[in-house]
Amino acid sequence: MTEKKKNLSEFTPFEFSSAHNKRIGIVVSEWNDRITDSLLNGAKESLMEHGIKAENIHVHYVPGSFELPLGAKWMLEYTNVDAVICIGCIIQGETRHFDFIAQAVADGIMNVGLKFSKPVIFSVLTCNTMEQAEDRSGGKHGNKGVEGAVSALKMLSLSEKI
Repeated sequence: MTEKKKNLSEFTPFEFSSAHNKRIGIVVSEWNDRITDSLLNGAKESLMEHGIKAENIHVHYVPGSFELPLGAKWMLEYTNVDAVICIGCIIQGETRHFDFIAQAVADGIMNVGLKFSKPVIFSVLTCNTMEQAEDRSGGKHGNKGVEGAVSALKMLSLSEKI
């Protein structure tokens, strides 16, 4: 069975009435910066389209994706943000290094969110090739940064409803 390729960033627009009061942290990996810069731009644009003020978007950089969980933890500990979006790009190489890094980053990001009971969003590409990363950072498969921003806002909206 073949799957039809689509833009993965397509979503149903939603109202988030209290977005203008929210503060969003974004932690961005410097590694593969051409990709992560595109993801960051997508996330920021999407947040502002949904009512987040530019001055309420706080961006900080870490050396690589492995450092994203600690960067997110520090943002939640030392700043007044309501959610954190973690942006990174891990591309498969010739060794198992990819597997260890991808798993550690995923587990770390999840654990930070659970510890602080705030949305900590995994916007980390784990691709086999640079072409796949480009396709998911503004190319034919959308922008995972946009998806991360929407996920953060939907989780904040859910927390208000609950």
